[in-house]
Amino acid sequence: MRYTKNMDEVSEGMIEGFFVGWPKSPSPQKQLELMKNSYRCYVAIDEKTDKVIGFITAISDGVLSAYIPLLEVLPEYQDKGIGSELVKLMLSELDRIYMIDLLCDQQLQNYYDRFQMMKAHGMMVRNYSFQGGK
Repeated sequence: MRYTKNMDEVSEGMIEGFFVGWPKSPSPQKQLELMKNSYRCYVAIDEKTDKVIGFITAISDGVLSAYIPLLEVLPEYQDKGIGSELVKLMLSELDRIYMIDLLCDQQLQNYYDRFQMMKAHGMMVRNYSFQGGK
């Protein structure tokens, strides 16, 4: 397995099976677009299959604030430390940013505790009709 932030190494054909449980998930084309358009993106690639098995994205102004909207690891690769490595890589990449925010469901908060993240309250809007991308 290898980790990279070079999105030139990633093609649409390497992406499949993400956003499990989403009623309307982004197509591989939209997923690649969101990865390439992110401020930073790291991917985990299974070198045996040449498939993306996990990824994390960040959006940022590059000065004071960053937001981590997505961390995804394919179900068959979960509980192998891949998500943790992706989070560590991203936090290291953003280590000069003042505030790094991440919004997650309450049941996932304990997962992020291990990265010294603090629980916080937030507000959000969800336009579910665009869940798969516009």
